[in-house]
Amino acid sequence: MRIIAGTYGSRRLDAPPGLNTRPSSDRLRETLFNVLAPRMRGAAFLDLYAGSGAVGLEALSRGAARVTFVERAPVALKVLRRNLEQLGIESGFDVRAESVAAFLRSAAKASSKPGPHEAAKPGRYEVVFLDPPYDAAVEYAATLGLLGNAPGILAPGARVIAEHRRKQSLEDRYGSLKRVRLLEQGDATLSFYETASTPPEVSTASPV
Repeated sequence: MRIIAGTYGSRRLDAPPGLNTRPSSDRLRETLFNVLAPRMRGAAFLDLYAGSGAVGLEALSRGAARVTFVERAPVALKVLRRNLEQLGIESGFDVRAESVAAFLRSAAKASSKPGPHEAAKPGRYEVVFLDPPYDAAVEYAATLGLLGNAPGILAPGARVIAEHRRKQSLEDRYGSLKRVRLLEQGDATLSFYETASTPPEVSTASPV
């Protein structure tokens, strides 16, 4: 694997051994970031099920202001931290060693707390990428359901992208999230969602 473009373009990345972690291919990441290019400069980027960190590292390379990596597998976390070190990245990121469900619950709770100090609340994310194990259908529904039903995590007009198997169907709506684009490449598909102005009365997925 390698960084496709930007500050760290062409730099090599390590990948976790074995088959439990499936890094997004270079070609798929190139397609993803060609679409996201106008949004990347100064963006807050959330990389869920981060694995080696390849997607979030690409975001940093292309100008994201900050990236939060969420990954709980010890082997993947070790590789992610090694990639950050080898690239010489010392700031602009946060590594959260916990489950995606736990992180999102915590972020939603923190953002909803009342108080005068808005600056102390967690920043909202302009771009969110999620790439659970392809066979973990419940992870897709739960994560997209929470993102679409928890105000305070996403910035206005945020884009949420899910990578999934081509033959796996995701819903068109998850709370306030509405699918606006599908890109297929080989066995993989990218589903792009945006925050809709008016969420449906009944969500298409149960929250975590």
